[in-house]
Amino acid sequence: MGRGRRARVRPWLAGVVVAAVAGGGFGLYWFQPWKLWQDETVQEALPAPVATPTAPADVPSGTSAAPAPAGPVTLASGELISHEHATSGTVRLVRLADGSHVVRLEDLDTSNGPDLRVWLTDAPVKEGRAGWNVFDDGKYVSLGKLKGNKGSQNYAVPEDVDPAGFSSVSIWCDRFDVSFGAAELARG
Repeated sequence: MGRGRRARVRPWLAGVVVAAVAGGGFGLYWFQPWKLWQDETVQEALPAPVATPTAPADVPSGTSAAPAPAGPVTLASGELISHEHATSGTVRLVRLADGSHVVRLEDLDTSNGPDLRVWLTDAPVKEGRAGWNVFDDGKYVSLGKLKGNKGSQNYAVPEDVDPAGFSSVSIWCDRFDVSFGAAELARG
């Protein structure tokens, strides 16, 4: 009698073990807790102005050639505040000499995490838990995956995006729909 009972328990126990291992594996994949202890530092320089060619020889005297484009110009900037994770650094919206725009994160320091993005948004930056989930409520543009959770880095704004329509930047965790930190862009 004991032998038959033992045989019935083993398939059930094996099913529980398989389910626990599968659930644990999925949990590890989804949360990626090891990233909390892994830092990735990225140090990028602000893109330098491209050298402009000299004026063509057939420009009539007395007329001036078009002025050379100015170097990078900061259009707006702000300080990152913490949301889900402690976050600090400066954000700058920069117009480059060729007319393109980049969002520049300087001295960024935040936690690493799964599926982090840099978002240009029209949402107001709110402190505390009230600001964790507001950035996907309105208009936003993903500028790409966060290159590193520490350092200074550039994110190109797509050519068809008018940066004037956006007022903040968020380090956004796309997996959990939460902001790690954000900055209000003050026009200057």
